[in-house]
Amino acid sequence: MILQLSILLAALLTLQAPADPEGPSLSVDENSTTIFIGEQPVLSYVHTETLPPEGIDTVYKRSAYIHPLWSPGGERLTRVQPPDHWHHYGIWNPWTRTHFGDYKVDFWNLADKQGTVRFAEYLEKIEQENLAGFRVRQEHIYFMEDGSEGVAMNEIWMVTVKNLEGQAYMVDLYTTLSTPLESGITLEAYRYGGGLGYRGTERWDPSNASVLTSEGKNWSSADATHARWVIIKGESSVPEGRSGILFLSHPKNRSHPEPMRMWPPDSNKGKENMFFEFCPIRHQEWVLEPGKEYILKYRMVVFDGPITAQKAEQYWKEFQ
Repeated sequence: MILQLSILLAALLTLQAPADPEGPSLSVDENSTTIFIGEQPVLSYVHTETLPPEGIDTVYKRSAYIHPLWSPGGERLTRVQPPDHWHHYGIWNPWTRTHFGDYKVDFWNLADKQGTVRFAEYLEKIEQENLAGFRVRQEHIYFMEDGSEGVAMNEIWMVTVKNLEGQAYMVDLYTTLSTPLESGITLEAYRYGGGLGYRGTERWDPSNASVLTSEGKNWSSADATHARWVIIKGESSVPEGRSGILFLSHPKNRSHPEPMRMWPPDSNKGKENMFFEFCPIRHQEWVLEPGKEYILKYRMVVFDGPITAQKAEQYWKEFQ
């Protein structure tokens, strides 16, 4: 597997950007795949395991996540391995409480040493007019007491970037889940896990950032409610002074409008505490049966400057 991965990555390193200087393009190195619009990087997908800082338990290492995500003007909007939660990784989506057979596995809380998520292989490079991206396979790995491990779920991520007019671009993240387990696997109802998780820049806290959902909820009231879309924005060093992300849930997603996990404003002592997640199992478990595929679709409109609720609703109506 390691040899095959090395060969595949070596081939990907030879990819050439499309001719359009302002269109999205791909650049691949031994650690990550980065998508650019013109010369500005917009996101990186990390396909090698990232170790935590020296002195921190290596159980927190992980691959298969998006970081950094930049605004159109170059403001970094994600964060990985914050000291308050070493297992937070930019944009990522492991499941928390699961069970199959006699096993109970938490793929999110890495310190429990029950499981993790890993990059497995590249499947496709996507380069079209005003569109660039990739498809990869990720594995949800469970650990057994004897030191062996197995694959509980296969997950296909398709990530694409499209440039928009003005100071904005669009990221689509489609995830397809399946299980090789003959018994299937149950994703238990819990207040966080799976879906699409986001740990925001350490720059943001309630003093300089805000939340607005499609149902009119704010940072204080959004947790455990449902939404079609969520605007998260905050202070930025770009000329516009503000940057943010509009998160959209596809109308065919499970439990749509989707439940959310939103850290309350006073969490983490009110500092560096932007954490949001669409959480389709927040109120009801989800049983994945063998031989079937399950799809979740999310869209992120990343922007500098202002955005209105009316514009967010228009973006959601176009996400069909």
